Amino acid sequence: MTITKNYFVHSHALCESENIGKDSRVWAFAHILPGARLGAECNVCDNVFIENDVIIGDRVTLKCGVQVWDGITIEDDVFIGPNATFTNDLFPRSKVYPTTFARTIIKKGASLGANCTVLPGLTIGTNAMIGAGAVVTRSIPPNAIVVGNPAKIIGYVDAKPVNSAHESQGQGLAPNVVSTSVKGVTIHTMKEVADIRGSLSAGEFERSVPFKTERYFLVYNVPTAETRGEHAHRECHQFLVAVKGSVHVVADDGYNREEIILDSPNKGVHLPPMTWGIQYRYSQDAVLLVFASHYYDADDYIRNHDEFTHLIRSR
Repeated sequence: MTITKNYFVHSHALCESENIGKDSRVWAFAHILPGARLGAECNVCDNVFIENDVIIGDRVTLKCGVQVWDGITIEDDVFIGPNATFTNDLFPRSKVYPTTFARTIIKKGASLGANCTVLPGLTIGTNAMIGAGAVVTRSIPPNAIVVGNPAKIIGYVDAKPVNSAHESQGQGLAPNVVSTSVKGVTIHTMKEVADIRGSLSAGEFERSVPFKTERYFLVYNVPTAETRGEHAHRECHQFLVAVKGSVHVVADDGYNREEIILDSPNKGVHLPPMTWGIQYRYSQDAVLLVFASHYYDADDYIRNHDEFTHLIRSR
């Protein structure tokens, strides 16, 4: 009885696994061990090695010279560039093996650039982009763009910059309020008085700040490489002002994403409930003031971007 395979293996490849998805292609000099699982429509290029305890989803591209070691999961639609390097043991010794290998997870839609290195036990978030040659020493949040050694966040995928050219777009907003493409997110310019004695900026709750506030907090002394926020609120409104220095704010409603630079104490951004907010690229002297409409409640937070996106799109 002849078994017809519904995937392609080059005559010079060694594919020992039978868990290969439909329409996948395995090219010359690739070697896939028996325990590996490979999804549908994958492309495994020349000189790729895939070990046993490896799970690879659908439509994954592994370019030439990639080795995927035990303990690595690669989800759907991931791109792995040429000679990208995975590791699975922080303290390797010859002939000394750990009881288990740390699990590294590359989430759906992520892209890893050529010659990057990923340390073991990390998670590369959904749709993240790792620059060529980057050395990833910590987990990367969804949609982040990272470069360098060690890898640092320099931006977010599809985060359009907001600038002064934005207008109220006929939405009945006050003259000092600018709308964005992110649902409910607005940029506010507060009253400012400046003379020889100095400058004063003032706002009023439920007017300049478009809600009654129950709480405030300050964020300061943040190392410039750090990212804060990375969550949404179910009920709480927030209003952010950089009272000193500058901070980049990314606002995401599950469909649109914009990046706002807060660099003046009379400029604020309103993040309504069910908005994913990120703050990063703090200047060394930055002080961020945040007004919140509710008292602190851990249950009000959504800290997983995949959960946030699911909730938004199921509404």
